[in-house]
Amino acid sequence: MPADGRLLEAVNLKVSEATLTGESVPVEKINGELRLTGSGSADIPIAERRNMVYLGTAIVAGRGTMVVTETGMNTELGKIAEMLQTVKRERTPLQKRLERLARELAAAVLVIVAIVFGLGVLRGEDYRLMFLIAVSMAVAAVPEGLAAVVTIALTLGTRRMLARNALIRRLNAVETLGSVTVICSDKTGTLTQNRMTVTMLDVGGDRLDLSVIPATSCPVFSGKSGDAFRLLVAGGALCNDAFLEPEGSAGECGMRKAEGGGLKKVVGDPTEGALVLLAEELGLSQAELRRLLPRVGEVPFSSERKRMSTVHEISGESKNNNELLLISSLKRTQSFRNWDGVPAEAKRFVFTKGAVDVLLELASSAWVENRPEPLSQDLRQRIIEAHNNLTTKGMRVLGIAFRPLNLQEGEQFGEEQERELIFVGMCGMIDPARPEVKEAVRICREAGIRPVMVTGDHLLTARFVAQDLGILEPTGGSCITGADVARLSVKELEPIAEQTSVYARVAPEHKLAIIQALQNRGQVVAMTGDGVNDAPALKKADIGVAMGITGTDVAKEASDMVLLDDNFATIVAAVREGRAIYDNIRKFIRYTFASNAGEIWTMLIAPFLGMPFPLMPLQILWVNLVTDGLPGLALGVEPPERDVMRRPPRLPNESIFAHGMAFNIIWSGLLMAAVSVAMGYWAWRRGDAGWRTMVFTTLTMTQLCQSLALRSQTDSVFTLGIGTNRALLGTFFLTLVMQLMVIYLPFLQRVFHTTALSLADLAISLILSTTVFWAVELEKFIRRWQQRRKGKR
Repeated sequence: MPADGRLLEAVNLKVSEATLTGESVPVEKINGELRLTGSGSADIPIAERRNMVYLGTAIVAGRGTMVVTETGMNTELGKIAEMLQTVKRERTPLQKRLERLARELAAAVLVIVAIVFGLGVLRGEDYRLMFLIAVSMAVAAVPEGLAAVVTIALTLGTRRMLARNALIRRLNAVETLGSVTVICSDKTGTLTQNRMTVTMLDVGGDRLDLSVIPATSCPVFSGKSGDAFRLLVAGGALCNDAFLEPEGSAGECGMRKAEGGGLKKVVGDPTEGALVLLAEELGLSQAELRRLLPRVGEVPFSSERKRMSTVHEISGESKNNNELLLISSLKRTQSFRNWDGVPAEAKRFVFTKGAVDVLLELASSAWVENRPEPLSQDLRQRIIEAHNNLTTKGMRVLGIAFRPLNLQEGEQFGEEQERELIFVGMCGMIDPARPEVKEAVRICREAGIRPVMVTGDHLLTARFVAQDLGILEPTGGSCITGADVARLSVKELEPIAEQTSVYARVAPEHKLAIIQALQNRGQVVAMTGDGVNDAPALKKADIGVAMGITGTDVAKEASDMVLLDDNFATIVAAVREGRAIYDNIRKFIRYTFASNAGEIWTMLIAPFLGMPFPLMPLQILWVNLVTDGLPGLALGVEPPERDVMRRPPRLPNESIFAHGMAFNIIWSGLLMAAVSVAMGYWAWRRGDAGWRTMVFTTLTMTQLCQSLALRSQTDSVFTLGIGTNRALLGTFFLTLVMQLMVIYLPFLQRVFHTTALSLADLAISLILSTTVFWAVELEKFIRRWQQRRKGKR
């Protein structure tokens, strides 16, 4: 469509409005007036404005005449483009935390430099030496490896996510996924399979739920209602304009493995395609049915009639038992009652498919068990109640009816023959939920993440799918429509958004209001979408997730992440990776800050004991180089911990040092310094010329041993396995070799002012350097004991 317009004429006109509403099923248009339920046409969702057409949508069937009402930026698509230009992208939680850390660290470094330089001057040390030591301490206090670790951790995270079908477009978005507290997901194609499927058959009150028992394995055609089910399935496949094609042809609407084993896809209307696929699965191939009962007449579907009819003549030979029994059931109908002018051995039959209420008006009988019965008031009421029960579950319901027919030579079939039908039954169909999504929703709730459905579909359908997946719990959560959202300000919406689990019939501006309300409440929001209408919301959300298969280019461009399989479960897997990345960044920060704190405490404590400064400037830089570099990078590739999805999400304003990490940095840094200074003091008082080298070696190896223990926040390194992080193990031994070279190679001794240690002194240094390792292991043991104790309570 080139512009927005009001329809003046619409003849079987169907329009695909997926770019505006996100719903893939074409909308049938009319040229009449709509009944206004609010103050004006603006209160009617775009998806229900059936007498309007819009820029960017596509005509898929029929014809019509329109008068243009809006063009350019005044169209609905133009309004979306304007919103997209005005929406600003939010900074990620990691960016905010690291900026705060940089400010705090800058202030701390200035204080440290001033203290160290002042102490040295007061003790009468050389100004130049103290200046070098102070600068070295300043360098040591700054975790220069942090930027590299964050970048590498995020980059490796994007690679792991790509293997799970999540393509990251913005690097910082990787970590933000771990902070998500609410996932607002579209329904069609993300939570569901985006393929209409028959899930319920109902004949004479006998109901068969195909969602519980797969159609291919259930005894559909056995029992007292087997004939009725067979007529229902065959009638749906015969009174049908959709058909199956082998994979590789154009015009795909759905895809499934048919009974023949090959992958086939439906060409035609998705609703009709669901009936064809069902028949194929149950051994009533549409191609064989059309050979057995070729079409010889028809009255096509129209919105006014709400039904279609086709006439079929028995002319082929049956090839299997189902076909034989079907023909037998058709021929036996004449024996139950006489139709005027129809011979005893009827050869022609009319099948009618359409709205149940319309078919009941045209029917005089209904198939009950294995024969037609007069359509009494009681039987009619039972059928209506069964129909209402299916529609309240969000299903699209079609009825099937038939009757024998006698057409004279040259006589054309028309509406006048659509009478005295035998009502067979109903097919309830829905876009079924993806099988893996229910487990993904459970994991979300266990991880403290609230899943929310935001869809353009009907409220009944959205509620049923949400209840089926566990998004809408029986004891909590509410459902509202886009019209309800439009009547509220963002401030009024905030408390409602905290409790609402399902939003139906939403427009682009409604999605923006929902996201803003949640963000105002301190939530980190992930929003999925595929259409142009979703682009502003994707840009506004903390994490915008576009669909890779059905998504438009505009949606992908506005997003932070693209799902290559359009699957909600992929988002949950990406959240797991995001949490693991943030865990690894925190491990590195704890490791490097504790190590730097150990160096600073060592330099500050020694003078108070009457000792010279225990480390020379180059030694400080060396410790900082070898411990902050490779071991820190190796911590950044640690796999996710086992309980990563059993913790609540991090608060957006939470400090990077939260959950006791600041205390852990302080005590482990003090312990490193205490061990190093105590051993250095002992060697210095003993008059050992290599006392500085012993402090230097102990401090270096203490930090390396600490890196091994920090691989997990709760699990022992012995449980994880010493060699499971080969990168860290390799850097440990590489750094050990480099440290020994600095101690024992003469030309490096002169550069770093070291002395060759005896084997006994080296052994003492290496053994004492494991102290922090065992202390961290003890800390984790206490934490596990507290968790077990809390679990028993």
